[in-house]
Formats: sequence, C-alpha cells, structure tokens
Amino acid sequence: MAKFKSMRKRVVSGIILIGVSVAAIIVKPLCFITVVFLTLLGLWEFFSMLEKKGVKLFKIFGLFLGGIIPLSIFFRFPVTREWQLFFILSGLFLLFLLELTRKENQETILSLSGTVFGVLYVSWCFSFIIRIRALEGGVYLLAFLITVVKVQDIGAYLVGTFLGRRPLIKRVSPKKSVEGAVGGVLLSILFAVLFRGFLKGVNLGQIVLLSFVLSVIGQLGDLFESLIKRDCGVKDSGRLISGMGGVLDVIDSLIFTAPVFYFYFTMLKNISFVHLIP
Repeated sequence: MAKFKSMRKRVVSGIILIGVSVAAIIVKPLCFITVVFLTLLGLWEFFSMLEKKGVKLFKIFGLFLGGIIPLSIFFRFPVTREWQLFFILSGLFLLFLLELTRKENQETILSLSGTVFGVLYVSWCFSFIIRIRALEGGVYLLAFLITVVKVQDIGAYLVGTFLGRRPLIKRVSPKKSVEGAVGGVLLSILFAVLFRGFLKGVNLGQIVLLSFVLSVIGQLGDLFESLIKRDCGVKDSGRLISGMGGVLDVIDSLIFTAPVFYFYFTMLKNISFVHLIP
C-alpha cells in the first residue's frame, strides 16, 4: 500500500514537472529562468548535505558563482580561453581570501574543494541545458534529451519497483536493481526511436547508440548523487518535490547527460555529419 501511495505522489509531481518542462523547452527565456532557479536550489541542497558532515562551506559565494555561470551563457558572454582562466583564478583567489577571514582553521581543504566542486557539478554541468537550447533546432534537441533521459528514470523506477530482484550497487543505493537499470535502458531506446523525428539526418543506428549512451550516463548520474547522499547520511537531497525528494534528486540524471549530449552534437555538426531541424 505504501508503495502505491509513493507512486501516486510521484505521478502528481511528474505531471507538474512535465508541464513546466514543456513550457521551458518552448519559451527560451523561461528555459533560462528555470535552469537558474533549479541550479540555485540544487546547489543549496548540495551545500546543505555537505554541511551535515560538518564541512563549513562558502555557501553564499558558491551560490553567487553558480548563478553567474548560466547567466553568462544565456547572454552569450564571450568566454575565451583567457577569460576562462581569469574567472577561475579570480574565483579561487576570492575563496582563499574568504578562508583567511575566518577566525579558526576549519577543514580548509574540504571547505574550498567542496565549494568549487559543487559549482562545477551542479551549475556548470546543468547549465549545458541552456547551451543545448541555444543551438540550431535547440527546441527539438532539448525535447529529445529530456524525453530520453526521463523515460529512462521512469522505466528504471517502474521495472525496479515491480520486478527488481538483484541489487545494482547495494552499497550505493540498495533499492536500485539490475532489472530496473536494464528496463530503463530499453524504454529509453524505444522512446528515442519513436521520437527520432526530432533529430533530422540522424540514422536509426545513431539514435539507438545515442539513447543507449544517454540512458547509461543518466543512471551513472543518479548513482553518483546517491553516493553523495549516502556519504552525507541523507535519504533525499531535499523535500521540495513530493514523492521525489529534492531538486537534485530530479535533475541528477541530466547533470552528466546534458554536457555529453551537447558535445556529441556540436562535434558532429562541426564535421557535417548531422543536420539539425531548422
């Protein structure tokens, strides 16, 4: 009974998230606003989890840096190699200065590295959603990515709930099963083939391979977040989304797949292998 109650909460939350996602995919400024909002909430959850381990982070500064990244991408700030190095060095220098302002030494290395990693893990990776939306045919690309990755999430959850027997990696996430992982991959491939019209000029073999890679990486992203939660001693990253947990619990499978998807298509486009829908 508890299993069906939890599933009902997930369905309701899922319907709301689908509506928000569709609107964000279609309306470009809304996509930017949504990504910034989810990025900041996700970063807050990440920092809060690490603080449960007693690590004193520079949360406000980390949130500031995390918000600057999607902002610079959306407004097409000319990020050359020199500017990238300048921002990296400036950020590290400011973090070092902030560390010096503390009255006592409080796990300096963990404090600095935890803040920087959170910004890279959540903000930098998830901001590739904005990059994908800005590509030619970005509406179709983003719709394809989110559909394939989230269908994998749904497939893994449903198959794992009703047919799961063998744990996938028990020490990381006892509830995830091999059957669920396989079911998620197969459902992801099926939907990718059904929605292959979103990617004009990509043959069936490429669609199958791409969806397979995305579904596997999506599950690795989910497992990685589970590893962080287990290390921090929490069940969910937050409680904002009923039946699903926090924002990080929802976007974890997109954090790694978005950069992979973006580089895949930009590399192929540059060598004229793929022609996106105009």
